[in-house]
Amino acid sequence: MASTFLKALALGVTMSIALGSAASAETVRLRFHTFYGTEMDAFAKKMRNTVKEASGGSLRIQYFRGGELVASDQFVDAVSKGTIDIAYGVGSYWSGQVDIGNIEAGLPGAWTSAEEARALFEDQGLNTLIAEAYAEKGVTLVGRGYGSNYDILTKTPITGLDDLKTMKIRATGQMAKVLKAFDIPTVYLPAQELYIGLSTGVIDGAIYGGPVEYEQLKLHETATHYTFLNMLNPGWIETVIANPKVWDGLSEEHREILTKAIDQYAADIHAWLEEGNQKIVDAGEIFEFSTIPAEDSARLTAAAQTVWQEEAAKSERNAKAIEILVENAKAKGRLK
Repeated sequence: MASTFLKALALGVTMSIALGSAASAETVRLRFHTFYGTEMDAFAKKMRNTVKEASGGSLRIQYFRGGELVASDQFVDAVSKGTIDIAYGVGSYWSGQVDIGNIEAGLPGAWTSAEEARALFEDQGLNTLIAEAYAEKGVTLVGRGYGSNYDILTKTPITGLDDLKTMKIRATGQMAKVLKAFDIPTVYLPAQELYIGLSTGVIDGAIYGGPVEYEQLKLHETATHYTFLNMLNPGWIETVIANPKVWDGLSEEHREILTKAIDQYAADIHAWLEEGNQKIVDAGEIFEFSTIPAEDSARLTAAAQTVWQEEAAKSERNAKAIEILVENAKAKGRLK
C-alpha cells in the first residue's frame, strides 16, 4: 500500500515538473538594455509589469541599466549579434557605425519642440531613412523617445554669444563645432567630471542637458546661471532597436504588447524630464534663468549649417535627411 502511494506521489511530482518545464519553455524572455541609470527604475518596473500582465506571463523583460551588460556605444553591434535583444539608446553614441546616427540624435538647430521633432520623424520621412540605415547594420528600428531641454549652464550670467568668448565651455561634437565658429573656446569633459571642472575653474560653463540633469549632478552648487539657447529641444532623441530574428520571431500579439509598453516607457521618461525641468524653473531657487536673444539663436542655427552639410556629405541617405531638416527649418522661419 505504502509502495503504491509512493509510486503515485513520484509520478505526480514528475508530471508537475514536466508541466512546469513546458510552461517555462513557452515564456519568452527578452534582454532589454537602456543607457539610463537607476533614475528610470520606476518606469522600467512599470514597463516590465505591463508586459507580464498583458501577456498573461508569456512575455517577460529582463531589464539592464546603462553599462551593466555592454557599453551604450556598442548597442548596435550587441543587438545585431543577439547579445541583447532590445536596446534603448541615442544614435550619436554609434554614429561611427550608423552614418545617420548624429542626424537622428539631433543636430544643432534641427528642431525646437518635441512636437516638431516628432513630426519630422513620423510624418516627414526621417524614420523611413533611419530604419533603412539600421536594417543595413542588422537591427530593426522599433520605436523612439524624445528627451528634453539642452541648454547652457554658466558660473556667471550671459546676455548673448559674445559673452561666451571669454569663457571655456564644455560641449560635445557638433555643438562644439558651432561654438567654435564664434571663437568660443570649448573642451570636452564627461558628465562625472563637470562638477569638479566647474568648481576648479577648468571650465566656466557646460552644455549638457536641462535643469533636472544639472541638479542631479549637483552643478547648482558650482554654477547657477541657466540660459535657454532655443536651438535644439529636445536636445537628444532616443532610439529603440531590436534583433531582427528575435523581433520577427515574436507573435503579433507579443509585438503589439511590447511596442505599447516601450512607447509608454519612453513617454514616461519624457514627461518626467519635462515636468522636472518645469518644476525647477517655476521654483526659481537653485538656478537663475534667462534666454539668449532671438538673433543669437538664429546665428547659431545659421552657423550649424556647416555641421549639417558635413553630415549630408556622408551618404546619399544622409543628404536626403538633411534636405528634410532644411525644408522644415525654412518653413519654421529659422532659415532663409
